Amino acid sequence: MKSFPLQTLLDLSNARMDDAARQLGQLLASEQAVEQTLALLIQYRDEYESRFSQAARNGMARDEWRNYRSFLGRLDEAIAQQRALVDASRLRTADGQKAWLDQRNKVKAFDTLSQRHKENEVRIEAKTEQREQDEHAAKGFRGREE
Repeated sequence: MKSFPLQTLLDLSNARMDDAARQLGQLLASEQAVEQTLALLIQYRDEYESRFSQAARNGMARDEWRNYRSFLGRLDEAIAQQRALVDASRLRTADGQKAWLDQRNKVKAFDTLSQRHKENEVRIEAKTEQREQDEHAAKGFRGREE
């Protein structure tokens, strides 16, 4: 049976698909990490704002008020920056998913060609075997007639 002429490309496509899958896994883990950081920042801001509200109800000096408001502003900036990181990470993950899908589709195409090649080789082999059996049977039949 002849080997599949595009086997090298099939193997290369499989390797690239595996690389894309590993990369996608890393991108998903990174995305999850930046989302967790964002959730923690939001939770911390909510807790800090709650403490600020409680302190404001109990009365506070102008400097304390300014410090609370200033820190809340810095937390809001950090949250905005983290949201930008989350958005960028999601875009990278989407690109990684597309890259993996593209590689998977290439593998499927080469695999389909490989299967067709194998099926064709099996048919050719079966025809050759049948022809050889027919020739052998015909020789046997002719030998008995003589």
